[in-house]
Amino acid sequence: MKYSEARTGRAFVIRLEDGDIVHDEIEQLAREKGIKAAALIILGAADQGSTLVVGPREESATPIEPMEQRLCGVHEVEGVGTLFPNEEGEPVLHMHIACGRESDTVTGCVRRGVRTWQVMELVLLELVGSTATRQLSQGLGFHLLQP
Repeated sequence: MKYSEARTGRAFVIRLEDGDIVHDEIEQLAREKGIKAAALIILGAADQGSTLVVGPREESATPIEPMEQRLCGVHEVEGVGTLFPNEEGEPVLHMHIACGRESDTVTGCVRRGVRTWQVMELVLLELVGSTATRQLSQGLGFHLLQP
């Protein structure tokens, strides 16, 4: 286990509106408000055609080849995430959401483009004093949190 300490700073209450792309809007807000690190919770609805990363194609292959799934129809959403800077200092959201419609649920990462249907609500808790970053792991092929 690796860890570092941080403390909470500002809290943001956010409403995403119809058509907003989750990761684009959150990363833009972070740039505008100077948010370097954060923890987030989200709920609302994702529009049809939103794309989730739903796992590795092969569990032991490296680099990891992600699988994608597009949502067919509007889905209810709940999820959690973190935001930390990459090697260039740019904020990068890592958020997993569970999307449900009728009796079916799919869970995955929002990085490939989850579009808001009508409204999503978020609470973003800024973490201050954090030295954590996301750094590319050549072996895995994706960015890992370095606390």
